[in-house]
Amino acid sequence: MRSAHKQVLFICTGNYYRSRFAEILFNHLATEADLHWRADSCGLNIAVLGPEHPGHLSRWAQEGLALRKILPPGPYRPPRQASEADFEAADLVIALKEAEHRPMLEKLHPTRAGSVQYWHIHDVDQASPETALPELEQLVRRLVNELKN
Repeated sequence: MRSAHKQVLFICTGNYYRSRFAEILFNHLATEADLHWRADSCGLNIAVLGPEHPGHLSRWAQEGLALRKILPPGPYRPPRQASEADFEAADLVIALKEAEHRPMLEKLHPTRAGSVQYWHIHDVDQASPETALPELEQLVRRLVNELKN
């Protein structure tokens, strides 16, 4: 049974940093705005996460949320690999970096790649969290405002 809320699905590679930050921020803002949307997130290749990725959520995402005074709704869940069920449950799917995620989607979920909205948020290998998270926050806030109308 589907939720009473519509759902946005944020996708990145490892479901550890960008997509999780977007998910938690979106849910916080949607609740504040009484918006009948909720977010979930998943990764296209969570196998990339190794011992250099401790815990269930990156420290950069945790620090970015804390800086914005956003508390987690509960304990952080482990990163989750994208499945066909995730796409079925979503009303809107956003991949966080087209150049990185479109090829993965075309390979892993070829029937879905064309219906995904693509943003351009770099991972930490190309942009610092101090640069990437404010850009991501701006896009999430814009999305919440668009969905309110």
